[in-house]
Amino acid sequence: MKIIKWGIIGCGNVTEVKSGPAFQKAANSALVAVMRRDAALAEDYAKRHNVPKWYSNAIDLINDPEVDAVYIATPPSSHKEYTILCAKAGKPVYVEKPMALTFEECNEMISVCKEHNVPLFVAYYRRALPRFLKIKELIEGKLGTIRHVNCVLYHPFEERYDDEINLPWTVLPHISGGGIFVDLACHTLDFLDFVLGPIKSVRGHATSQLMAYPAEDAVSMSFLFENGIHGSGIWNFASFERYDNTEIVGDKGKISFSTFGNDPIHIQYANGEKESIAIENPLHIQQPFIETVIAELLGNEDTSPSKGVSGSRTTWVIDQVLKEFREASK
Repeated sequence: MKIIKWGIIGCGNVTEVKSGPAFQKAANSALVAVMRRDAALAEDYAKRHNVPKWYSNAIDLINDPEVDAVYIATPPSSHKEYTILCAKAGKPVYVEKPMALTFEECNEMISVCKEHNVPLFVAYYRRALPRFLKIKELIEGKLGTIRHVNCVLYHPFEERYDDEINLPWTVLPHISGGGIFVDLACHTLDFLDFVLGPIKSVRGHATSQLMAYPAEDAVSMSFLFENGIHGSGIWNFASFERYDNTEIVGDKGKISFSTFGNDPIHIQYANGEKESIAIENPLHIQQPFIETVIAELLGNEDTSPSKGVSGSRTTWVIDQVLKEFREASK
């Protein structure tokens, strides 16, 4: 069976444990090249992870004849550019989440990949994790007809965001598309799309309560799925502690779970019975999803659950919520 030989553009923190080693450990897969603009850091990554080649220019990696497919692990501001370059070179693309800065950019990526007949996958890897597949199974089999969803995520303010000169890119909208809400909430919103279907209507508010950085730090929203399920959510990154819970309520029971971490899944049924299920995430958390991508690239039709079209829907939801905040910040 053919081996898919991967190249990584942007071998930063996310590739150290979450994703990078998965390309080496998955069956029928090999990581043959990495790229980072800082040549010394690219070389260091390659040596530490036993990767044969390293580059400081993305074009060189994309044009490497030994690279079959490319994983784009850069900040969102360069996702569109690199995806288009890969598509024109005929290389399948696996791009980090969120898919791009805006829904419009997502559509450009989808269009170019379609034009060049190149597969486009988006790293919403919870769609393949055993923990979240179990949640999906419970939602579909134990809760009856789903009525509504409520998402709550809040964190304390972190000191690293208190340096105006050296702010992390995750709170610089021209690089990330927004703030920590964009970086984290996209996972929850995409998973809801996966288990409940597309969201068709969104209303929301985004503000900066601390005014510590250019992006929003507080978001509230209500949304409506195409199938009539109602949803609401609160995200705040200036609170006193960490809390992460999504509750999905049906007419026969409800399920509660965290998007991040390994907290037990809690189910409560209409008859008062309760159930708790613990399923830990794997060390290389993207590996189950990467394996679905590899299977599809090897000819197993439609095995990967997260592609350009579904990934773009989550960016559309985020655009609706942040629209007014972005306009006011110009």
